[in-house]
Amino acid sequence: MSLTADLAAAPACDPGPELDGRDFALPATGLDDYARHRALDTVDEYLTRKRRHLVGYQATQDMQSCALELARFMPNNINNLGDPFQSGGYKPNTKVIERAVLDYYARLWNAKGPHDPADPESYWGYMLSMGSTEGNMYALWNARDYLSGKALITPPAPPYDALRYVNAAPEQGNPHAHRPVAFYSEDTHYSFAKAVRVLAVETFHAVGQELYPGQCPLAGSGGVWPTEVPSAAGPSGHSWDGPGSIDLDALTELVEFFAAHGHPIFVNLNLGSTFKGAHDDVRAVGERLLPVLERHGLVEREVQYGTDPHTGEPLVDRRRGFWIHVDGALGAGYVPFARLADADPEQYGWRPEAPLPEFDFGIRLPTREHGEIDLVSSIAMSGHKWPGAPWPCGIYMTKVKYQICPPSQPDYIGAPDTTFAGSRNGFSPLVLWDHLSRHSYRDQVQRIRTAQDLAGYLELRLHDLGAELGTDLWAARTPGAVTVRFRKPSPGLVAKWSLSSQDVLMVPGDESSRRTYVHVFVMPSVDRAKLDALLADLAEDYRRTAG
Repeated sequence: MSLTADLAAAPACDPGPELDGRDFALPATGLDDYARHRALDTVDEYLTRKRRHLVGYQATQDMQSCALELARFMPNNINNLGDPFQSGGYKPNTKVIERAVLDYYARLWNAKGPHDPADPESYWGYMLSMGSTEGNMYALWNARDYLSGKALITPPAPPYDALRYVNAAPEQGNPHAHRPVAFYSEDTHYSFAKAVRVLAVETFHAVGQELYPGQCPLAGSGGVWPTEVPSAAGPSGHSWDGPGSIDLDALTELVEFFAAHGHPIFVNLNLGSTFKGAHDDVRAVGERLLPVLERHGLVEREVQYGTDPHTGEPLVDRRRGFWIHVDGALGAGYVPFARLADADPEQYGWRPEAPLPEFDFGIRLPTREHGEIDLVSSIAMSGHKWPGAPWPCGIYMTKVKYQICPPSQPDYIGAPDTTFAGSRNGFSPLVLWDHLSRHSYRDQVQRIRTAQDLAGYLELRLHDLGAELGTDLWAARTPGAVTVRFRKPSPGLVAKWSLSSQDVLMVPGDESSRRTYVHVFVMPSVDRAKLDALLADLAEDYRRTAG
């Protein structure tokens, strides 16, 4: 039976057929035009169907205008090789457009721009070839080397190869001065658990188990170190029904413990967390942590990162002993516009239902000994999520003063290899530039307004459906989020609507209390008609499974 016939015959909750690998087998002779076009038509039909029903992931699906306008660039091999602020030897690049996009987000995120390599407070960043997983990995890599005392981007005159990966000189009386410890919450994206392993960044759990077994300071822990920082508790007293934001008290206690033992501190905070869409309050975190960091000499410290090869004199600079990274994979794209509307509802014709927190480079806080300081060291955002792109991409941004000297200086590319990927997708800047050129700030405010309104609509309708069915669908939404979570339906419906799921223990350690949730992310490509179609499928599905 053809794919079209299969679709026509499929019940409402049937996900339809998957692609069959046999249709795409590649013989040594290649395929004739008929077979090749038939295979491509099958893919087109499949992707069109899946795109129309995708609601469970943080990915915008409407790429039609992008495809029509930007298809002309496909005959080019566009490679933004190396640092975006130097053109380099590979001239078919879009670095000038990349810089325009970076300048746009630098303004939006209250960073100092345009980029000036001579100004330590100026922003530096680049467009990612992957999504925010790459941005998070770059932040961890940069923070690991910065906090462990590697040479900064402005080393002494060449030759300086020997300085790049020397360990900082041991600090008198503190064996852990260059052994940073990472903290991230249980609602953090799984890429962090992967990244700390790839980059050999030590988490508080690993260091706690190795050096301080049985000494966890958290109440109720019995001295056992949790794998991640607990998330905030909900009405049950547990995090399963909490908002998904980090537990400030737990984070403060954990940072206090490791700072007191001399460790530099890396903290990741979430802006639009993976499952609940939660927004960590970055300013509130800073207000709690800065007194701790200052008390233990981590707001500013002296680091000897090598020896001058000509004079033999120690090479010393002063730098932070902490790094705060914001994983804004989703939220860094829309939170600035919601905050603009909240600050001036008359101009934008809307005030958000819940204020969203500050998160960016503009946060400055007072200290006793060092005056007012900036808090955030880096931000990552995914371009294929809120703005929308047909492939994974994103933005990483930090400041010049935090840049570490790259591990190599390849002359042949004509630009410093300051990025994670080296060769980078030159189409991504075109896609994001096109999106930003089409949407004013007012348009962007309307996009987040529509998404939040629809998320509230979906939550209300799920409660109504549960009341109609006489069952609790566990529908919930974190205030200000663009995602709604609820009871997992049948596997067929999960597949049809590309819903992602998560198991939760309502009572830690009690398997009988397990619940399985799914969630819907109301991205700009999701409209009310799509939600109504999902709700109709859910009603049919829940009735059928209940019967």
